[in-house]
Amino acid sequence: MSEKDPPNPFEEIQRQLEKMFKDSNVKVSTQNFSDADPFSGDSSDGESSASPDAPDSDTEALEKIRNFHLKPKEIRDYLNRFVIRQDDAKKVLSVAICDHYNHVRQTLAGKSGAASEYSKQNLLFLGPTGVGKTYLMRSVARLIGVPFVKADATKFSETGYVGSDVEDLVRDLVKAADGNIELAEKGIIFVDEIDKIASEGGAGGRDVSGRGVQINLLKLMEETEVNLFSPTDMMSQMQAVMEMQRGGKPKRKSINTKNILFIVSGAFDKLSESIKKRVSQNELGFGATVADKDEDLSTYLQYAETRDFINYGFEPEFIGRVPVRCACTALSSADLAHIMTTSEGSVLHQYRDDFKGYGIDFDITPEAIVAIAEAASKEGTGARGIMTVLERIFRDYKFELPSTAIKHFEVTTDMIENPLDCLRALKAKNAHLQKDVWQSDVKRFAKSFEKAHGFTLEFKPLAVDALVAEASEKDRTIQSLCEEKFKDFEHGLNIINRNTGQTVFKLGKLAIEDPDKELSKWVVRCIENTKEKEKRA
Repeated sequence: MSEKDPPNPFEEIQRQLEKMFKDSNVKVSTQNFSDADPFSGDSSDGESSASPDAPDSDTEALEKIRNFHLKPKEIRDYLNRFVIRQDDAKKVLSVAICDHYNHVRQTLAGKSGAASEYSKQNLLFLGPTGVGKTYLMRSVARLIGVPFVKADATKFSETGYVGSDVEDLVRDLVKAADGNIELAEKGIIFVDEIDKIASEGGAGGRDVSGRGVQINLLKLMEETEVNLFSPTDMMSQMQAVMEMQRGGKPKRKSINTKNILFIVSGAFDKLSESIKKRVSQNELGFGATVADKDEDLSTYLQYAETRDFINYGFEPEFIGRVPVRCACTALSSADLAHIMTTSEGSVLHQYRDDFKGYGIDFDITPEAIVAIAEAASKEGTGARGIMTVLERIFRDYKFELPSTAIKHFEVTTDMIENPLDCLRALKAKNAHLQKDVWQSDVKRFAKSFEKAHGFTLEFKPLAVDALVAEASEKDRTIQSLCEEKFKDFEHGLNIINRNTGQTVFKLGKLAIEDPDKELSKWVVRCIENTKEKEKRA
C-alpha cells in the first residue's frame, strides 16, 4: 500500500479496540457478543445438517459414536430405503463408514491399537448428476448421528484470493454441530464438483482455483489444526479479543481434522472420454468395438486409475488422499420409476404433501408412473429430472385447484401429455360444486371485515351472484375483489353508525356494481333522516 492510499477503516477499528481492551480502566460491555456463539445456527456457505440440535442430543450423539456397532450390510439396508441402485457405491460407502467409525470408537476408548498409524479412508465418488451421491452421504450421516456439511468445490479459491477458504468447511462443520467441537471432529464433509478444480493452470498465470485449492484440501484430509476464528472474519476476531479480556477458562480455538471423514465427488464428464480412449487402444484391429453415438460414457468411469486423475489435472498428493473410489451408474427410466414408487425420499411424496396442505389428494396410475419416468430420463439429470417433469405437470394444478371445490384427482397418461386440457375438463366436471366455495369466500371476507372494523356485512343472493360473475370474468379471487371494492367502506359506515347506531348492513347487487355510489346514498339518506327526526323533536 502506498503512502497516499487511505487507511483501511476496519484495521483502524481493530487497533482501537485492542488498545481499548488493554486499558484496565476502561469497562466494556460484551453482552451482545459474549452471549452469542459464532458457531451456532446454519452455515451460510453451504448445506449443513446435524442430527443433534441441543446439548442433550450432543451427548447422545457422542455416546452413539462411542458405542458404534453398525455392520456394513446394516448400513447398506438403511441406504436402500432412500437411494435406488448404486449397489457398489453403497457397499464401498458402508465398509468405509464402518472402518472409520470403528477406529474413532477405539480411539475414544483409548485402546492401544487405535494409537497406531491409521490411514483415513476418504472417498471419491464419480458419476453423472442426479444419481444419488449427495443423498447417500446425507443419509448415512443422519443414520450415524454426526454433523454433515456439503459444499461445491467451485466456490473455493487459494488462500489470499477472492473466494472462500477451504478451512471454512471445517468451521461450517462446527456450526452444524451447534458449536460442539468434539462432535464436529467426528463429522463428515462432502465436497461436490471436485472435478471442476482439476486444472493445471496457464503457462504464464497462477492457477487460483485449481492446484492451490487441491493443496489446501489435502492438508485438511490428513490431520491439521484449523483455527475456529477465520482471519478474514472481523467479527470473529473481535469476539476472540473479548473472550481473552473476560478471562476465565479459555475456550478451544481450533479443531483437529484427524477423525473428520472427507468425501468428494464429481461428474468427471471429460475423464470418461479419456478413459474410453485408453481402453479402446487395446481393441484396435478387426475386433474393435464399433462406437455407439448413444453410448453412456459414464460407464467408463469404473475403469478409472490414478494415472487418469493425474492426467486430468489432479495433484498426485491430492488424489492419494482419496484412496477409496467408486463410480456411480446412470439411472434408467425403470430406475426412476422405482424411485417414485419405493424410495422414502421420493419427490412424489413431496408433491402429495403440497396438495394435502390444501386438503387435496391424488392417485397416480402405473402407466403414468412409467410415462413420467421416461420423460424424466430424457432430461439427462438423473433423479432430479423427476421434479422437473412433475413441476411441469402439476404447476397449473397447484395454482388453480386450491381455489376450487376439487379435493381429489387422478394422474393419468393423458394428464401428462396435456395437463392444461385435463385441468379444464376437471374443473368443468366439478363446476356445480364451485358455488359453495364462492359463498364460503364471501362469508370469509365478511368475517374478516367485521373483525377489522366492527361492522357486519350481509350479502344478498344477487350480490353474491354479481361478485361471482365479476370474479370469474376478471379471473380474480373473491377476497381480492371485495378488498378492492370495500377498502374505504368503513368510513361511510362509521358516519351512519354515529347517527343511528346501526352495525349490520345488507348489500345487494347495486352495492357490488358501484359500492361508492351505493354507500353515498346510504349516508345521505341517514343524514336526511336524522335531520327530519331533529325537526320533529
